[in-house]
Amino acid sequence: MQGGIQKVIQTQLKVIKADGSIEGYLHTKVMGTINNALGEVDQANIDIAEQFAEVVTFFLYNQYNRRRVTSGDIFSMIKVVLAATGYEDAAVALSEHYFARKLKRSRIEVVPIDVQDLTDAELLTGPGETTGRSRWDKSRIVGDLIARHGVCRQTARTIAAIVEERVFKVGITLIPSSLIKQLVLGDTAIVLRAQRQLQAV
Repeated sequence: MQGGIQKVIQTQLKVIKADGSIEGYLHTKVMGTINNALGEVDQANIDIAEQFAEVVTFFLYNQYNRRRVTSGDIFSMIKVVLAATGYEDAAVALSEHYFARKLKRSRIEVVPIDVQDLTDAELLTGPGETTGRSRWDKSRIVGDLIARHGVCRQTARTIAAIVEERVFKVGITLIPSSLIKQLVLGDTAIVLRAQRQLQAV
């Protein structure tokens, strides 16, 4: 299969994300998603994940002559492969994980507050007491990192994903923009430092 994939992949497939942005298809990302799904049902196996990812990649490059595919198509293909190979529980777990994250995003609002003291923090209590609220959207972090700081899209998406995980773990539905800014700055420094260290090896 690996040789077949190498023969098929001549022009990288482009992925249309849910926010409308476009990025290159990453075989390793598909492999990680599959392994995480298997891990949800205590069956994580990187070798199996690699084999299934090869099936998904091979199919996508043969099926989509336009060289573009939506992230939803990839998600559906992963579930089909899992279900068709006896890992229905992993496919279900993957769907549940996806919808749980979507629900969390829908419940979080960003409030344009720069929390400096207790008075500022009190603005977060109770609904309707602040204006300019916006729905949580990590793509805004990606866009800001690219436009204002010149970070490449892939790195920006990595940083935004890390920040989102931290926001989820905080467990609050109203989050001040100042906190997001601090999280972005801190995680950007960590990611860029790690990249420099890898380049130096």
